[in-house]
Amino acid sequence: MKYLLISLLTTFLFACNTQKTNQENSLQSYFATQDSGVQNGNIKWVEIESFGKKFKVWTKRFGNNPKTKILLLNGGPGGTHEYFECFENFLPKEGVEFIYYDQLGCGYSDNPNDTAYWDLDRFVEEVEQVRKALNLDKNNFYLLGHSWGGILAMQYTLKYQDNMKALIISNMMSSCPDYGKYADEVLAKQFDKTVLDSIRAMEARNDFSNPQYMGLLQPHFYEKHILRMPSANWPDPVVRSFAKMNQSLYVTMQGPSEFGISGRLTNWDVKAQLPKITIPTLVIGAQHDTMDPEHMKWMSTQVKNSSFLLCPNGGHMAMYDDQEIYFNGLLDFVKNVEK
Repeated sequence: MKYLLISLLTTFLFACNTQKTNQENSLQSYFATQDSGVQNGNIKWVEIESFGKKFKVWTKRFGNNPKTKILLLNGGPGGTHEYFECFENFLPKEGVEFIYYDQLGCGYSDNPNDTAYWDLDRFVEEVEQVRKALNLDKNNFYLLGHSWGGILAMQYTLKYQDNMKALIISNMMSSCPDYGKYADEVLAKQFDKTVLDSIRAMEARNDFSNPQYMGLLQPHFYEKHILRMPSANWPDPVVRSFAKMNQSLYVTMQGPSEFGISGRLTNWDVKAQLPKITIPTLVIGAQHDTMDPEHMKWMSTQVKNSSFLLCPNGGHMAMYDDQEIYFNGLLDFVKNVEK
């Protein structure tokens, strides 16, 4: 009996040491130096060509996983990668590599200061150039698009899904007309009538720079449907990203207000094309989102290999106001794809 106990204890200790060694090796591999020369925090400037001109866009890789690389497409349009910084608290410990990327006109990337570049099809080709430069392919390339990034991700996937491993659509409907209808028929009715009348009056006279406009939207819309906490407590990455919004890009494509849509994306609609997407897809919606969660649930039934994640306490920025559900669901999806 004594020898049996010693044998069992030895086996147990060996297994524990093996597991610890494997974890350490995995961690070392995840943070291993990938590029020679001066280390710059894994930042890579990617040269793209659009309309015959060359520009540089900013990317930054976090971690290393040859099989799982998630390229992040920020919202806005015109926001920055910064609000994705919360991903650093959840993805590295699971060994998932992700890549920050400021689209042209956003954040650190070049800004042509020309509204001709604020075009969905042009952005699709930009993403394809970034994919090639970062050596992303069907064996490792996950694309996650949030909000406007979700529009871009869907449009890109419909053209280039043969280059992809999986798609994540976060907090975005597949139809801007349906989004506008949801804003008018559902979200607007949740406003106090006096507040809504004041907002509509300012919009009617294009008085968007009036401090009262955001003064009303902030507590009655943004804190209820964008990020569900007092704006004074909004996380720093969100504040920094919103402060750097490219207003030319935003207004040209979205319109001057997040409450509805009136820019170049007004008629964008790919509902009928969703069955063409065949790669593994996760659709993430939130109960209190600016986007209709029922529409997003429906989207998951139209894509052939898709699942739906609802964040019951979340708004449009569910990666912050319903973090546990958001990231557990995202990581479960990745693990299932890898299996």
